[in-house]
Order: sequence, then C-alpha cells, then structure tokens
Amino acid sequence: MKCYICAKEGKDTDAVAMCIVCGMGLCMDHLVREDVDVWEGGYPFPAQRMKKVLPRILCPECYNAMGGG
Repeated sequence: MKCYICAKEGKDTDAVAMCIVCGMGLCMDHLVREDVDVWEGGYPFPAQRMKKVLPRILCPECYNAMGGG
C-alpha cells in the first residue's frame, strides 16, 4: 500500500499505517498518532479513567474533522 497524500503529490512512498476512520494509507510524514484514554464503567455512570491508553492513527483530514489540531 502507498501513502495516498504522497501519491496526490506525485511521490511514491510506502504506507506504514492506515487511518482508522477513512482507511487511507499513510506514510510516517502524514500520519497523526494520538493516545486515547480508556474509560471503564457500565450503566449507570460513574465511569472511571483507566491508567492505560490506546493508540489511534488518523490522516490529517480526519484528525481535523474530529476536532484535533
């Protein structure tokens, strides 16, 4: 798989990850990695934040659409 953003710019770069929202292939220069808090708790609340986090990889467009940066 190739990086979609690089391909649009006329470059041929291998993808190292996929955006979890749109599925776009991304190289190291175009991926956005964030750690997401994990919450535990059922219904009804209260929920409790866990000590561990989950990694999340997004393309810049989805990252911006989800309120990032």
